[in-house]
Amino acid sequence: MARIAGVDVPRDKRVVISLTYIYGIGSSLASEILAEAGVSENTRVRDLTEDELGKIRKAVDQYNVEGDLRREKSLNIKRLIEIGSYRGIRHRRGLPVRGQKTKNNSRTRKGPRRTVANKRK
Repeated sequence: MARIAGVDVPRDKRVVISLTYIYGIGSSLASEILAEAGVSENTRVRDLTEDELGKIRKAVDQYNVEGDLRREKSLNIKRLIEIGSYRGIRHRRGLPVRGQKTKNNSRTRKGPRRTVANKRK
């Protein structure tokens, strides 16, 4: 397995697909990186030379990926919570942040249903 940005990318897949295993790199950014490094998208990772791998690593280092990106995202969320913004309050309560309705849906954010027990008459 080839290591790029501290991640073992799969050897048997095409390079453009393998790069998407790195947190913060999607398909379009993977294509940009390969164009910048001058590597064909159809090449398999196992067929890459050390020189090509070095170029890809150098291109990936220019972007904010993996641990740094995760840290930055968590710090942004912490900042929103600390300043008490609407979005921060939604994060703190575990509710949808981007304006979705919560009457019927949003089970992913709210968790499994907590039903109230019936009162006996």
